Amino acid sequence: MIYAYTILYVENVLETVVFYERAFGCKRKFVTPEEDYGELQTGATTIAFASFALGHSNFRQGFQKMEDGGRPFGVELAFTTNSIASDFGKAVAAGATVYEPLVQKPWGQKVGYVRDNNGFLIEICTPIKTEDA
Repeated sequence: MIYAYTILYVENVLETVVFYERAFGCKRKFVTPEEDYGELQTGATTIAFASFALGHSNFRQGFQKMEDGGRPFGVELAFTTNSIASDFGKAVAAGATVYEPLVQKPWGQKVGYVRDNNGFLIEICTPIKTEDA
């Protein structure tokens, strides 16, 4: 079994895809003609977005929407970069909201957190240096 997708349910799929293109430099893989589902090229695992309407058709028991201004869910998407300060700034300039500013971790990694245009938590960090690297 291979982990293939993370799907976030959002109000506006196309708006979210465009936000991730601008904020994180992601490339669009595709968006359905109905604009109810879209994917980004992000490496081995795809980040995808589906509309609330599509979510309601998939989940008869319903699901919890991200609330504006509320605390984020206890899950995050993470992007690694060697240009941490400029990429963090680029995300904020594109409309991401700073949740936690950049800090240096004791193990040498730099980490900061933003919220995307839907309120989802995004980590922007430098790669963790391992003994193998």
